[in-house]
Amino acid sequence: MLTSLKLMIRPTKVWSYSIGTILSVSVAIAANAAEINNESLQVHGFVAQGVIDADGSNYINDDESISFELTEIGLNASYQINDDFRVAGQAVYLNGGNRYHPGPRLDYLLLEWDAFHNEAWQASFYFGRVKNIHWLYSSVRDVPFARPSIIIPQVTYFDGLRDLGVGGDGAAAKFTYNDDELGEFDFNFSRGKSSFSDEQADVVVGEFAFGKVEHDLDTQVSVYWRPPYSQWRFGVSVNDASFGYQQAEIDNFFDSDFTLQFYTASALYEGEFWQFSAELVQERLVTDGFYFPGFHRDTIGQGYYAQASYQLQKELSVMLRTERFYSNKDDKNGSQLARNSGGLVPAYFGYHNDTMIGLTYDVASNFRINAEYHWMQGGARLSPVVQPDPIANDSKNWQVWAIQFMYWF
Repeated sequence: MLTSLKLMIRPTKVWSYSIGTILSVSVAIAANAAEINNESLQVHGFVAQGVIDADGSNYINDDESISFELTEIGLNASYQINDDFRVAGQAVYLNGGNRYHPGPRLDYLLLEWDAFHNEAWQASFYFGRVKNIHWLYSSVRDVPFARPSIIIPQVTYFDGLRDLGVGGDGAAAKFTYNDDELGEFDFNFSRGKSSFSDEQADVVVGEFAFGKVEHDLDTQVSVYWRPPYSQWRFGVSVNDASFGYQQAEIDNFFDSDFTLQFYTASALYEGEFWQFSAELVQERLVTDGFYFPGFHRDTIGQGYYAQASYQLQKELSVMLRTERFYSNKDDKNGSQLARNSGGLVPAYFGYHNDTMIGLTYDVASNFRINAEYHWMQGGARLSPVVQPDPIANDSKNWQVWAIQFMYWF
């Protein structure tokens, strides 16, 4: 929830530190943060470092070697100005290999206004770089120990659009209604845009596109409902986003416009030992231009994931997940994609399947170890999506395993 948002400041040259050094620095920061925490100001942070390997794809790196590019470091804070206003934000340093461009970023920095509340209603407004709270895990995907796994479902939380998926510059509103007979309702609205760096453009459209990518506008709406006294929560969301590509003087591609419409329906169950969640996704992508002037393509992709976790012991839990995504619902096996490209793009780039098993072990109240193994099939969620790379991804079936150590304060 946005009420728990916090600000982060990155250490410099984190990638050169050993894990032990990183943890030592974090402990020191935690001690200093504890000294300044009070009722108005809260400072927190986290460090997550791991090892990951993707065999059969360039998901992490181009040589498919075991990698330590699984680093997440952040510091966050919130300051309660008065009963109605609060400032909060978060900045992180990330290194995820080819999943997204490495480096620091400001995830969010916002002013929260608690405009109205009574026994049934609460209304809050947010201004600045606001968080995305519309999808089931979008508000916690930026915090490693809060999300359900190291790699979260790519059908909804595609790594290549991680920074856009976390939030954007603009405004948001949240209305909550509680009723003993009807249950709890959350109504969310946001509107804004995100900066699109050259590094992120390389991840999404590829390094052979030399022009500029701009995120023009993003409008999102979501509604969540929890029945009275229930452990279930259900929701739907709509996202309408537009992007533009401005070609360079010398370029392989042309001026273009992209429209992305993203719809989700979700369900979440939280029991004493069991947790279950699922999201259905429909994604409409309209392309005008880019490949050549006058080019037009309108495709609808569909997918879903379902996952369940069970707490085996107080400190240990296991998770299973299945995930399916088809970039074109009328071409689920990718045969039409292969024909249209003259065989240059294999059919398996038309879909993405993932079967995962994971373990979580809490060493202490603020130290966790996650481990997971993925059996992947297809390349529809491999970067860059606009220019698929069949040379680096010449296997329909590939695997990923990862282990990550997480510390927070």
